[in-house]
Amino acid sequence: MVAIIAEFFTLMLMAFALGMDAFSIGLGMGMFQLRYKQIFYIGLTIGIFHIWMPMLGIFAGHFLSDRFGIFAQYIGGILLIILGIQMALSGFKKEEKTIIKPFGWGLIFFALSSSLDSFSVGLSLGIFGARSAAVVICFGFAAALLTWAGLIIGRKFQGVIGTYSEVLGGSILFAFGLKLLFFF
Repeated sequence: MVAIIAEFFTLMLMAFALGMDAFSIGLGMGMFQLRYKQIFYIGLTIGIFHIWMPMLGIFAGHFLSDRFGIFAQYIGGILLIILGIQMALSGFKKEEKTIIKPFGWGLIFFALSSSLDSFSVGLSLGIFGARSAAVVICFGFAAALLTWAGLIIGRKFQGVIGTYSEVLGGSILFAFGLKLLFFF
């Protein structure tokens, strides 16, 4: 029983650490003028991605080497950098429409970019034989909760900084993408 509790505690710590990227992305996306219904769906979508990406990673972890996890992190970093640059540039050019927004395909890109590191962690947890159900429940819950928190904080902060909110949000996404690429 103690071993199960210790494993659950460890998974929750790992889930919240991984969910911090969802928080950061939520903070950046919250800079858009979002309604609470949109915030709910964005958090739910990112939570779902944080369920199935580590599950795929766990399945792949039984068959693949450690090199694939680093590759997934590079893809996530590149996606965040591209999205951050696009968002920051759209803040300076108010006459143009934003290409990627936090709904539709833009939401899928955001959710995918924030959950790629969960895939790589799922890959290593699959190699070590972690309990799949516990992993995906912890990861999905933490990601959804932290995304909602980031979106709400970003929404409140957006009203304070006005027109520069997209630039700040893009900068947050860009910086986090650099962090994924250069591991600092």
